[in-house]
Amino acid sequence: MTPPAEDGTWKHCNICKSPIAFQAEYFVCSVSTCNRKRTGLLFCSLPCFEAHLPTARHRDAWAEREQAPSASEWRATLAAEASTAAGAAPAAPAASSGGAAARSAEPRSAPPAPTPEGPTDEHEILVVVSKLKKYVRDWSGMNTSDAAMNVISDHLRELCREATRHAGADGRRTVLDRDFAKVVAERRGPDVKRRF
Repeated sequence: MTPPAEDGTWKHCNICKSPIAFQAEYFVCSVSTCNRKRTGLLFCSLPCFEAHLPTARHRDAWAEREQAPSASEWRATLAAEASTAAGAAPAAPAASSGGAAARSAEPRSAPPAPTPEGPTDEHEILVVVSKLKKYVRDWSGMNTSDAAMNVISDHLRELCREATRHAGADGRRTVLDRDFAKVVAERRGPDVKRRF
């Protein structure tokens, strides 16, 4: 990973090579093979994303809008990765000299679930009640009970918790739209193609 540039550039577009600034909007491909750590395809605009499609040969792909980290967040990410690499470095020579048994990797444990960093009100309503009621009324002509807001808010809290676990597993401190999309996809099962 490259350190933060002094001109405010985070990374460059994979198509036109234009700089992507810290905290700027950019796009990634929805196909997971384009988002692996080594691949890491980034696009500064939708036209650049679309220019990537003919060579990628995806059956079904769309652009996902994301936001670059701040310079301080990026420095913290680099520092964390450097300390992780430094901690793993001494184990490498021992593994190379110990034969096949020494080279077998130990199973990796799942990352710990994030813990609340501040006070959370587990009974707070997390939706704009008037807007939700209006949506249901406009869509179906039905009214919505106030008690439904507690159930919906509980569902949103659980959705948020699972999305933060996905972000943590990727080593990020920012929960992205794709983290929520993964949770929704897991709940729907493999047979449902529709996105929310």
